[in-house]
Formats: sequence, structure tokens, C-alpha cells
Amino acid sequence: MPNASIRIWIIWLLASFFYAYQYILRVTPSVLMSDLLTKFHVNAEQFGQFSGIYYIGYAAMHIPIGILLDRVGPKIILPLSILLSVLGMMPLIYSNEWAYPTLGRLLIGMGSSGAILGVFKIIRMGFGDANFNRMLGISATIGLIGAIWGGEPLQLLLDNFGLEKLIWIISAIGFVLAIGIYIAMPKQKTDDTVNNSSILVDIKNVLTNKKVLFTCLLGGMMVGPLEGFADVWGKEYLKSSMGFDNDLASGLPSYIFFGMCFGAPIITFLADKFRSYFGFIIAAGVIMASSFIWVFSSTFTPIELKILFSVVGVMCVYQILVIYLASTFVHESIIGLTTACANMIIMLFGYLFHSIIGKIMDLNWDGTIVDGARVYPPEAFVQGLSIIPIGLIIGAIGFTLVKFKK
Repeated sequence: MPNASIRIWIIWLLASFFYAYQYILRVTPSVLMSDLLTKFHVNAEQFGQFSGIYYIGYAAMHIPIGILLDRVGPKIILPLSILLSVLGMMPLIYSNEWAYPTLGRLLIGMGSSGAILGVFKIIRMGFGDANFNRMLGISATIGLIGAIWGGEPLQLLLDNFGLEKLIWIISAIGFVLAIGIYIAMPKQKTDDTVNNSSILVDIKNVLTNKKVLFTCLLGGMMVGPLEGFADVWGKEYLKSSMGFDNDLASGLPSYIFFGMCFGAPIITFLADKFRSYFGFIIAAGVIMASSFIWVFSSTFTPIELKILFSVVGVMCVYQILVIYLASTFVHESIIGLTTACANMIIMLFGYLFHSIIGKIMDLNWDGTIVDGARVYPPEAFVQGLSIIPIGLIIGAIGFTLVKFKK
């Protein structure tokens, strides 16, 4: 029916907007860092814990939300996921105790987990497996546009409206999105045939598969450019080390998302064509590690950084290849669960990177305080962010050893 066809396109578009919305929430600490350090008088280690706990919530809810989407359906679960994320934003303006924004950040991560899983569910419901990759690619592009918008445009809104109004604007968008999905999504038959014991057995089979775990752990070592630099620390590093203003420093890390947006279809096509998944992953690790070592040891113009960060973004597509590789080590019947678990494990490394970066920065703080907030010298940022190329080198070496062993 034409109406049904139009309706599923609307539902898919709204779910894709949720995917973009969660990206905006994910990168907000980068834009809000100075304001939050001043308001709550926290140090880099505490801010790193705050930024990273998003990934704990995100990873922890992957499997439960996947089950709930099958049992209860996206009509209820997706709006609740959005509202949970909105609730997590409120402590930033209604609390003066740092523990509450940190708890809120955990809630944002938990709610955001529903975005990509919801997109998976709706594409399979409305478009079938034959069109899954194509529709997922378009959804990913929409999501990464949200990440790009979370840079300089978000900074401009903060400059014009202030912290409290900005939070309310972001929250209002979430409310509208939740209502829109609830109204557009039809009632559906839920899958009551899923056996709990079968699910637990499948999860055990995935998480005890040494090949899957080792592949995901190596992939996690390489997430620093995206989940460490682009998500949070890039803006303040560029302000401190290269003297860029707020707007420019906020926008430049977004070019990593820009590169990933356009690199995803190209890299995945080439990897499939030449069947060289290990080769592309190893090359990505080497190129990204070299790029960050170069950034930390030289000065660049904004144009040069835009080009360099775009290249890094293209290389970040390695994550898709890692998840695909992990899925090749299991039986066909649990490929879907394996991809969810692989994404969950890799995302957990975001917490690790943020925590280590913040801890190292505090150890290299020179004692400067301005307006009650710690100010970190360029050396502290370089020392903290050096964990990114180290992780990339470990990942590249690990995948090289796996390739030769295979």
C-alpha cells in the first residue's frame, strides 16, 4: 500500500534522526568542557570519567535493549530511550554536585544505545535483509552529520544562548523526536517466541569465542581518534596547543566525522572487492598513528588540519571491518548477536581512553587556576593524548600478527 510505504520511510527517517541526535549528545562534552570545569570545579581526571561513563551505559544496554526491541517493540522502546537521554542532560543545569551530571551522562549512554539498535530493527522490519546494508549506510551518513553538527554549530548556540538555554534546546528536540516516533510507529506483533535460555547460550558462545574477543580488543585499542580526540579532547587541545578560538577549535575535530561519513562506502567497497580486511585495518592503524604523532609534534594551518582530520576520519572506518571480521568467526545463526557484542566491546574502550587521558593530564598539570577551574598547559594535553597513537600502534601490530598467524 502507498500509505504504508510512505509511513515506513517516515519511521526510518525519524529513527535515523535519533541516531544523529545521540551523536550530538555524545560529543557535547567537547563543546561544554570549559563551562563544566568552571561550574563544577572539577579536574581533567574527573572530566575524563564523566565523558567516558557514557560508553559504559552505551555498552551495558546493548543486549537488554536488543531483547526489548524484539519483545516490546520499537514503538515503546525508542521513545523511552530518547527520554532517558534527555533526562540525563538535566543535572547539567539543575545540580551543583558533580556526581549527578556523571550519573546523567551514564543515562545518556544507556538511552543512546537504542539509536543504532532501533535503526537495525526498523530497517529489517520495513526494508528486509536485501536492502539492509544500503539503508544502514544512509542512516550512518545521517548520524555522522549529527556528529558534525555537534561541533562548531553547537559552539555557536552555546555562545549565543548560554549553557542552560542550550540544554533546553537539545532537550526540546529530544521530546519532539520521541513524540514523533511514538505517533508514527504502528503497533506490531512482538516476538514472544524468543527463548531466554537460548539467548543466554548464544551470548555465552559469542563472549567465550577467543577469536572474536581478541579481534574486538585489538579493534578497541584503535578507537582513540574517534572516541577520544573527536568526541571530547580535540577542541581544548587545539585551543591550548595551536591557539585557535572556540569556534574554529570546535569545528576542526568534526572533520574526522566528515571523513568517516564519506569514507565508509569507499573503504568497505574496496575491502570487499579485494578481500583484504586485515590489510585495510593495519594500514588504517599505521596512517592514524602517524597522523597523530605528526599533529602532536608540529603546527598546522586550519586548512591543513581539515585535510589531515578528514583522512583520519576515512581510516576510522576500520571499525566496520573489525566488526565484520568478528562475525566471520561464529555460526551464521548468531551473526547479529556477534555484531552487537563486538560493537559493545569496542565502545567500552571509549571509557578507558577518556579515563587515561584525564589521569595523565592531571599528573602533568602545572597548578594554573583561572576562575576556579584548572587550566592545562599544551604539554599536559600532548602527554594525555599520546595514548591515542600508542593504542593505534598496538592495534596495528596485533592485527599484523593475527594476519600472519592466520
